[in-house]
Amino acid sequence: MADESDWFKSSHSNQDNGGTCVSVSVLADHVGIRDTKQQNGPAVVTPAAAWTAFIRGVQGGQWAT
Repeated sequence: MADESDWFKSSHSNQDNGGTCVSVSVLADHVGIRDTKQQNGPAVVTPAAAWTAFIRGVQGGQWAT
């Protein structure tokens, strides 16, 4: 997995959203996603193309509530 210095916190993570914080690490051809508060906890690893498609869907309002 990525070194600790390779993780960055989402710009949308803050205390105003109930402390829900996500950290991301971009690897060679995958992306790691984890709970910022659980740095030693599990991480989800997904292909970079799938992460890009997810981000585009969110930005496009595909899963808007």
